[in-house]
Amino acid sequence: MPRQPRIEFEGACYHVINRGNYRAHVFKSDGAKQALLKTLGETAQKLGWKVHAWVIMTNHFHVALETPPGNLVEGMKLWQGSFATRYNRLHKEQGPIFQGRYKSMLVDSGSYLGTLCHYINLNPIRARVCRGDDLPSWPWSSLPWMLNRKLRPQWFSPVAALDHAGGLPDTPRGHRLYLEYLKWLSANRNAKREFLFDKMSKGWVLGSAQFKKDLLQAKAELRDRSLSSATALAEGYALRWEESLSGLLHQAGFEMKDATNSPKSAPWKTVVAAAMKSKTTVTNRWLAEQLHMGSLYEVSRRINAWYRNPNRDFERSIGITTNHNA
Repeated sequence: MPRQPRIEFEGACYHVINRGNYRAHVFKSDGAKQALLKTLGETAQKLGWKVHAWVIMTNHFHVALETPPGNLVEGMKLWQGSFATRYNRLHKEQGPIFQGRYKSMLVDSGSYLGTLCHYINLNPIRARVCRGDDLPSWPWSSLPWMLNRKLRPQWFSPVAALDHAGGLPDTPRGHRLYLEYLKWLSANRNAKREFLFDKMSKGWVLGSAQFKKDLLQAKAELRDRSLSSATALAEGYALRWEESLSGLLHQAGFEMKDATNSPKSAPWKTVVAAAMKSKTTVTNRWLAEQLHMGSLYEVSRRINAWYRNPNRDFERSIGITTNHNA
């Protein structure tokens, strides 16, 4: 039986979970956790995600995330693929890192998103890897980011958790009150039952009856599409890539016809291609075809060479800066 396509829409929120293959302790080392978090950040920056809470355990992770452009599938492919490549390279291994398909539960962005953040923040205590008093400083959840603005990347937001805990302000006083709230919630079985903690990782949706009804209609529409989900996704990616490429060309003072009339190795093409790689999930094959740069392998070679030795004066002259960490 074919897999059901993921439901994606602008502004959708999800509880995303995945485990190491055969429940292996893939994230046991600090280096592996750091790599997973770094690739999450790279994905969030490229695709415009907003992360509301996260926790990384030794063999699995939880993330509460929002996708303003409606691009969960594209982002998860990038995130998990990037991490798996780095992990296998570091450990000189091959093969899948994760336990099959990741789980993504759609989340009602009302009160359910806030309760999900509490659930994720308390995960280390439930797993007995951290005591309550040590939770604020435990490094592998987003809670320290909530408590210290200086630690936060732009793609993280604590607002959903603070709002649900009583409309708390994003201030030192609000953070102290939130810790008191977590301490109370951790010890209160009735509250956890009311907030559906036992269902936070089960099923396919967290939300009100109307929210579920709307999603069921969306699932039915997805099943009835004559266009395959894979083809639809590919077309959606291409449209976003075309929009980004058009913007970069305009920014640099070029047009698409210039790509046809310029040499394959023109420096401006390499800069535009490298900038595209830093902000989208574009493929080298697509860049090769659109910018007339030869084969996809030539695109990869030129971009990597530019990252190693960029000409910043030339980049400034066309108004585009490349990101060698992409």
